[in-house]
Amino acid sequence: MAKLAPHISLPGLLLDRAGDAPLNQQLYTGLASLILNGGLKPGTRLPSTRTFADELGVARNTVSAAFDQLLAEGYVESRIGSGTRVTVQLPDGLRSPDAAMSVAASSHCRRKQPSQRGLRLASTRTSASGPDCRWMPLALGGPSFDLFPTKLWTRLLSVQVTHWRGRLLGYGDPAGWPPLREAIATYVGEARAVRASPDRVIVVSGSQQALDLAARVLLDPGDTVLVEDPGYRGARAALTAAGARLQPIAIDGEGMRIATNSTRPIRARAACLTPSHQFPLGPTMSLGRRLKLLQWADRTDAWIFEDDYDSEFRYVGRPLAALQGLDTKGRVIYMGTFSKVLSPALKLGFMILPEHLVDTFVAARAITDRHSPLLEQAALAAFISEGHFGRHVRRMRVAYAERQSVLLAAADRHLDGLLELNPAEAGMHLIGWLPAGIDDEEVARRANAEGIGVTALSACYVRRPQHGGLIMGYAGTPPEQIDKSVAILGRVLQSISPRV
Repeated sequence: MAKLAPHISLPGLLLDRAGDAPLNQQLYTGLASLILNGGLKPGTRLPSTRTFADELGVARNTVSAAFDQLLAEGYVESRIGSGTRVTVQLPDGLRSPDAAMSVAASSHCRRKQPSQRGLRLASTRTSASGPDCRWMPLALGGPSFDLFPTKLWTRLLSVQVTHWRGRLLGYGDPAGWPPLREAIATYVGEARAVRASPDRVIVVSGSQQALDLAARVLLDPGDTVLVEDPGYRGARAALTAAGARLQPIAIDGEGMRIATNSTRPIRARAACLTPSHQFPLGPTMSLGRRLKLLQWADRTDAWIFEDDYDSEFRYVGRPLAALQGLDTKGRVIYMGTFSKVLSPALKLGFMILPEHLVDTFVAARAITDRHSPLLEQAALAAFISEGHFGRHVRRMRVAYAERQSVLLAAADRHLDGLLELNPAEAGMHLIGWLPAGIDDEEVARRANAEGIGVTALSACYVRRPQHGGLIMGYAGTPPEQIDKSVAILGRVLQSISPRV
């Protein structure tokens, strides 16, 4: 808009003539906000009502009404011979930090709202714990950052950028860096018995993007999806954002307890699960149930989203082959991530797709963020193909087994009678079961306030569980910190009384 007078300029003062709010109310709101946020300094003289009206192209009465309201509320003062000026000393009620926001909110101007999908996204949490907890001892999900191969990774980055030069500085293939796709196909074929070839691999920015892509490509709003209960909140968030209807399925010692009655099979568009190491309770889906699940998917024309998030870390025996390796009908979408083995900061994961879906997923991948960082993809390809990945996994497996043992020993010392903690054959966390009547969310809040990053087990449920517990991550906590952290948790538990 035009400058109002030689001595004053009011940037950002715009009137919406098509809006619902009266022009005098818009003018009042704009001037009040400028006064409160410092755009108009104390003592500044405002143009006359006539000059203001001419500059804005509105009636003089419109400006006079706005000035009268500002005067009545103490924003301006008027004296004969000196015109209207911004008040030198604002009343106490107008000096609060939120005053400008309150004035803007009081306006009757029409406000734009997000779409229903936007509101759904904003209200959906992907994590069972808050962001501040992720760096705390006993936090869930993080790998061992203190054992990350920093020197080796730095060298691989340098070698790759020197060798490939410009190819790593431009746009890449949405499906991923070809050498990395080949390395992934070889690795999962050998380690997880996955049916994979490089042309069926898509590199993504972690398992969360894999879940989001699968939901958006294969589901329509209103489709029913079977989810584990308890289960991974990130999966439920991606499915909810795509408009799916979630049907929670309970977990037992064989994994998801899906009904496979031959006469009336359960109807759903997809099932989303973690069969190799169920999150968060930990059971491995039995072979018999895996075969029945595949039969169900074929009979009902359903998809299976297999999240194989931490299968590398098994401490007793060998894991069962991936569910995808048993699939002969192209029903399984296999997802893996490098966040648990190396670092979530790399933002690298992958999908193994049925051949007929590859082009569709690549197109959808290109729409979201085109491709993952090429330099990191190239370094990871070398890390895998040169054998470093296998050695790193073996090293982490030993370290994590030790940290689990340290956690169990610390629990014996500090949590006896307060928390039931049992060893696990795989994974990066343990479940601690609380006595009846203890609210796990209250325990988690108090522990987090003391700097201990445990997570309430109930946060992973769709239905409210009958028995509360804590998820205690040990992989990312150095052994010397575990005992001290468990002692603090013990004091927190002692301070909480059971609810009757």
